[in-house]
Amino acid sequence: MATISRAQLLHHPSAYFSRLPHSHSSFSINFRRRKFSVTPPLLCSSSSSSSSSSSASTNPSIVGDLLNYLNESWTQFHATAEAKRQLIAAGFHLLNENDEWDLRPGGRYFFTRNMSCLVAFAVGEKYIVGNGFHVIAAHTDSPCLKLKPKSASSKSNYLMLNVQTYGGGLWHTWFDRDLSVAGRVIVRASDGSFLHKLVKVKRPLLRVPTLAIHLNRTVNTDGFKPNLETQLVPLLATKPEEAFPESKEKSSSSPKAAHHPLLMQILSDELGCDVDDIVNIELNICDTQPSCLGGANNEFIFSGRLDNLASSYCALRALVDSCGSPADLSSEHAIRMIALFDNEEVGSDSYQGAGAPTMFQAMRRIAGSLANSYAGESAFDRAIRQSFL
Repeated sequence: MATISRAQLLHHPSAYFSRLPHSHSSFSINFRRRKFSVTPPLLCSSSSSSSSSSSASTNPSIVGDLLNYLNESWTQFHATAEAKRQLIAAGFHLLNENDEWDLRPGGRYFFTRNMSCLVAFAVGEKYIVGNGFHVIAAHTDSPCLKLKPKSASSKSNYLMLNVQTYGGGLWHTWFDRDLSVAGRVIVRASDGSFLHKLVKVKRPLLRVPTLAIHLNRTVNTDGFKPNLETQLVPLLATKPEEAFPESKEKSSSSPKAAHHPLLMQILSDELGCDVDDIVNIELNICDTQPSCLGGANNEFIFSGRLDNLASSYCALRALVDSCGSPADLSSEHAIRMIALFDNEEVGSDSYQGAGAPTMFQAMRRIAGSLANSYAGESAFDRAIRQSFL
């Protein structure tokens, strides 16, 4: 769990779009000060009274909204889904990369890729062909443990899960925590098609225990240096696998054969489907401790995943707040854009990463759609020269 202060959130570089200037070659960010209203529901407690909820609704807090975003976004998939939900609620239109785009000045649009990458943009009503893009970029992924393709493991009658490290994490901090799983599951529908579904098991399901001091006498002098392959292995259960219903598909090549039947049953219960309908899984190990306010004056935000999600949230909030009404785009000449990429922690060169041409492909398509019958020279290249990331 990391910590940031509310003051740091307030002065985050991507805090808010201002009403951008008419000059096509400049970009500004307005660091507006806001009064914060912190109510009981923003603390660690999951319960709240109706009076507290009423207070929160009449005194909206960016801090409370950030905490909600953090608690929804256990994985890169959930972070993208929550961003998608907020954009649709704000009136943005969902695009499909496979379809032809029909864009208009004053319009607000977005698309997702791989369910873990998102690009959203709003076109100024005074946009003319060749005007630039004003972009804030961030990423949805964070260092974590991921289930290996073959996660089923057992030792001394304990069921365990094989995991792999993702990104540059402080792996010693994952020991002795209440852990669970979340991510994406591919499910076979009744018509034979495949559906991508998100899953989040909110109860503590796993734990990576450390040895008692009398079994590791030198840990305080030699340091805690766990072997990530043999010691960073979460415990799932004590009962043998035979005590749980097995899949009808027993082939060793089956994706389900690579995972404990108990785990697959838990996932099927969460998704409301049969175990045999689960085709494959892509799961992260997640800390179940909620993000919350702390400190004597509630001045700190205690949370994991802050490195990426604080930036993603501020970018998302900036775009939504600056396009809250048609009037907000009435004097805008440029295109406001945010890009939330996946896989930044491992190099960004995936189909959904920042190293992919996703953003430039989007820019070229946007410029082309808005050009209509424009017959001038190199509108996209001129737009890039007047853009800011």
